[in-house]
Amino acid sequence: MIDRYTSEEMKNVFSEQNIFQKYLDVELSLIKYLYSINKISKEECETILKKATFDVNGIKEIEKETKHDVIAFTRNVSQSLNEERKWIHYGLTSNDVVDTAHSLLYKQANEIILKDLENLKESLKNLAIKYKYTPCIGRTHGIHADITSFGLKWALYYEELNRDLLRFNEAIKDIEVAKISGAVGTFSLLPPECQDFIAKDLSLESSKISTQVLQRDRHAFYSSVITIIGTLVEKIALEIRNLQRTEVHEVEEYFSQNQKGSSAMPHKHNPIGSENLCGCARILRGYNVSILEDNALFHERDISHSCVERVSLTDSIILIDYMLKRLNKILLTLNIYPKRMLANIKCTHNVIYSQYILTSLINKGMSREEAYDLIQPLANEAYQNEIDFFEILSKNHTILKYFTKNELDGFKDTIFKNLKIDQIYLRVGI
Repeated sequence: MIDRYTSEEMKNVFSEQNIFQKYLDVELSLIKYLYSINKISKEECETILKKATFDVNGIKEIEKETKHDVIAFTRNVSQSLNEERKWIHYGLTSNDVVDTAHSLLYKQANEIILKDLENLKESLKNLAIKYKYTPCIGRTHGIHADITSFGLKWALYYEELNRDLLRFNEAIKDIEVAKISGAVGTFSLLPPECQDFIAKDLSLESSKISTQVLQRDRHAFYSSVITIIGTLVEKIALEIRNLQRTEVHEVEEYFSQNQKGSSAMPHKHNPIGSENLCGCARILRGYNVSILEDNALFHERDISHSCVERVSLTDSIILIDYMLKRLNKILLTLNIYPKRMLANIKCTHNVIYSQYILTSLINKGMSREEAYDLIQPLANEAYQNEIDFFEILSKNHTILKYFTKNELDGFKDTIFKNLKIDQIYLRVGI
């Protein structure tokens, strides 16, 4: 991933130094196991644990000749040891090290992503609480529909994020797994107890069965959950973009004093952060397709998944971290305009109350069809001629048979109060 979208935290996780350190962590865990079964002496174990090291540039030099990164790594590590070097990589195949090491990398990254998710969750909750009783227009198909609460938007996202957290924690169980089962997964040189030992030592789960690699349904599920989280980010960003449109202008991304919106038009304030996040979500979906295709490999393993994971899976992890951090920053500084929301509620001349008039007529004995056919032309007249809907209602003889003028006027004051906002908030745990 390019630096523009990589946090320092994630840059450290997926640095070459850290990747090879995780390789070494797996190798050293094996040494502990070999000592525990008296395969090697205490002196050999202590020497390896103390002296085994690597040099990234040295590994690269060896790889130019071997054309094999794990062999280059093990040979470079061996250079830091003496006779005891023979126990490095004992009984292992490359992906015993690579898959288990990457599980450790994902574990580090997951801790960062979980923190991102909790920070975003807190921001959504705070917005839901702050704007719980702030009326705004609800839109379906992009058209004014009915009154809602601005806080309910954030409560909705808060609840979806709770589901995403559950999914992510399930995916973590699948991806943070050790695999030390040998060349084709048969434990031919090292027993299952070795894998269990290393898994426990590295705080990973131990795979029940594998081939030369962990099965890639784990990675596919993990990637899919990351992609789903990305769609929530996109959903929120898209809402901000729509609400920032000039004709709507109910919210606006923070625009600093010296920030520029356009090279040509000095007046422009564009929702560039939210637009960027929508683009990032597209990247995640594209990456996910490739990762899903990794699950089908030749026989006990081929290498077709390797390049996909080096690029697509790593980038997806880095990108979701960036997206969550950027969205949270946008929300923490978002400008919100309740007065504009009230103005937008009124801009359709109160035709948005048509549903309540319709239902009230039904409650008073009129058939639904008769009530609908009565109200629709009156609402159209108000909207097209820019006349207050209640003014038209108050002059209609049929309407006046069912409502007094005071009853009609009361609709505007009571409808928002009748929304079940408190009940909804209790249901989502806010």
